[in-house]
Amino acid sequence: MENSRNIIFVVVLSMALLLGWDAAMNYFYPQPDEPVVAAEAATTPVEGGEVVHSRTGGLTDPAAIAQEVADLDTALTSGNRVAIDSPKVAGSINLVGAVVDDLVLKDYAETTDEDSGPVRLYSPRGTPAQHFAQYGFLVNGQKVPDETVWNADGEVLSVGTPVTLTHDAGNGLELQLRYSIDENYMISVEQSIANRSGVPIVAQPYGLVSRTSDTASADFFIAHSGPIGVFGDSANYDFDYSDLDDDGPANPEGRAEWLGFTDIYWLSALVPQDGAAPEATFRALGNDTYRADMIYDPVTIPAGRKYTTDSRLYAGAKDSTILDAYEDAGLEKFGLAIDWGWFRWFEKPLLWLLKNLYDLVGNFGVAIIGLTIVVRGVMFPIAQKQFASMAAMKAIQPKMKALQEKYKEDRVKQQQEMQKLFKEEKVNPLAGCLPLLLQIPIFFALYKVLYLAIEMRHRDFLWIDDLSAPDPATILNLFGLLPFTPPSFLAIGVLAVLLGVTMWLTFKLNPSAMDPIQQQVFSIMPWVLMFIMAPFAAGLLLYWVTSNILTLAQQKYLYSKHPQLKAAAEKEKAEKAAAAAKAKG
Repeated sequence: MENSRNIIFVVVLSMALLLGWDAAMNYFYPQPDEPVVAAEAATTPVEGGEVVHSRTGGLTDPAAIAQEVADLDTALTSGNRVAIDSPKVAGSINLVGAVVDDLVLKDYAETTDEDSGPVRLYSPRGTPAQHFAQYGFLVNGQKVPDETVWNADGEVLSVGTPVTLTHDAGNGLELQLRYSIDENYMISVEQSIANRSGVPIVAQPYGLVSRTSDTASADFFIAHSGPIGVFGDSANYDFDYSDLDDDGPANPEGRAEWLGFTDIYWLSALVPQDGAAPEATFRALGNDTYRADMIYDPVTIPAGRKYTTDSRLYAGAKDSTILDAYEDAGLEKFGLAIDWGWFRWFEKPLLWLLKNLYDLVGNFGVAIIGLTIVVRGVMFPIAQKQFASMAAMKAIQPKMKALQEKYKEDRVKQQQEMQKLFKEEKVNPLAGCLPLLLQIPIFFALYKVLYLAIEMRHRDFLWIDDLSAPDPATILNLFGLLPFTPPSFLAIGVLAVLLGVTMWLTFKLNPSAMDPIQQQVFSIMPWVLMFIMAPFAAGLLLYWVTSNILTLAQQKYLYSKHPQLKAAAEKEKAEKAAAAAKAKG
């Protein structure tokens, strides 16, 4: 009867865990109701006008997508534009307002479809996916109007070919914006104002990035989405879009080294002049639009003088190698645009190893398998010690039972004598836990690497199109043959099943003696984990399945080296089974 109650308790607990996990995933990691019909999803309008954000960001609502395409056709073919063409980005600068509002990333496709276009980062003001940057001036406290049409001295901004925009503001004032671009994603902007009038003027250069949150990626606990920057000596991930709606403008403490908006894979950031301390503000503008501003202190420009400020704009992919290179060149903590968290000292070496393995084998799925082999190889000596310790523990089992019986009325004395026995026999009872404890940071670090690193985006392996996304081959819809999408907690893919099977086999192979309830829990646990892990990145499941297979091979090998361990455990299991059968009889 007691065993039956325990079994019911385990089953109920497992179901609660599954349903609770699904509810948590839907809360933190919601999926759009409609199939993704364009780009890498971000938003789908739902009842009440709310917006659902998916993992990677972009538009998914068919009406918004159609409107975006129509608006782009109108806005980008209307003239008054200077083209941008560099190795990694293409687009244009709108001469009306001198706005950088058209930018696509050449190296990244919107979707995994072969005919997919490039990721669009910037779209003009007023479009459903509006996202743009602007540099300009306040002159005697007045902003140069956005309707101002600037003149350009060139037709294409490219590496080594800067373009200067000029505006005659009247009264002897000439404003200039000189744009240049490097081979990556950094645009430099030299803002100049020449005062040829007969009186001093007061000028304030500024820069801003404005965007809609409708295209934002989900703000997940390991992947910040929203306002970001380095202020003082630390990166700031404290604000999200709802904070700006609820609390008003935010002015982080400390000098702004850079600031802007981030998604899981993309960054748009303003970089002030070296040594300058502009006022930095994040603010909500209403209608799900937001702005990051940097405005320099007022400066008086005497008659006949010219004043110049050098700023920069990063608009592109969060490639850790590129970000770190800018940081090495002096851009403070720019690598922290990727929210690596506390374990970045562990995650970045894993990413480095993964990329180097990819360079060797040419496929990230194979590289993950190789990474697993390397990790398990490094931990193999620890596993050997674990099995040796288990063998020693089995050898002293009779002495332990004798001490438990002798001091069963005095638990403190029993523990003291146990510790003394362990010391005399040179046995560490915790040695078996060490491999598991070491695996935890490795597993979490790999989870973050697969989730955050753009290097993993759209990397395929066998039937998987994107190792950073869940396994698409789910059983309930016959691996995509049936036209429906199972709910997330039932979307069990091939890798999730392999995870459950291989974990069950590792538990079966392990001959450690357990009581019946422990056996029931361990027999259920692999299948509970199968459901829990199914929505995770396919690359993470690939790592775990490979690790389980290596564990099976390792256990076979080590049991062959310690036959007394397996024999003792099997004997104990047989004795317990016989005792249980006798009790039932």
